[in-house]
Amino acid sequence: MCIEVRKTCKCGRHNVQFHLRDNVLIPEAICGLHCPECPGDVPFDNESMLMDNDWIIEYDMSLAVSLVEKKLGRGQVEVTPQYLFDSGYGAWLETYPGERKDIEAERQEIIALAEHDRGQYLKKITSWNIERLERLRKAGWRKALL
Repeated sequence: MCIEVRKTCKCGRHNVQFHLRDNVLIPEAICGLHCPECPGDVPFDNESMLMDNDWIIEYDMSLAVSLVEKKLGRGQVEVTPQYLFDSGYGAWLETYPGERKDIEAERQEIIALAEHDRGQYLKKITSWNIERLERLRKAGWRKALL
């Protein structure tokens, strides 16, 4: 069973959905979210935070480590914010916050082409996702780089 996990950034401007792969973590393991517009008065802590294109995810690392050890067995894995995000145990549901909205806008532009130029529409729809992922990689979004 998957549960919807949403966190609001500290300034309240954004509400972002997270993916907790295999339900290893619980929603409380993500204890903070800072968008690029949030006040910059929070010092970045590499031990409990991950930065992705000026967005900061803050993890309750004692809780996260405990849950990973309990559910996965720790083994040789060092539980870090980077591990939690890159493994999908506490990451954006999308490639980046707001991607669904952006995709919908792009999709509508492409669909509009179908009414005017069917050939251009077919060309664009086939290259769209490849070009989009390349843009996301160049922009430095962590999930696009994985």
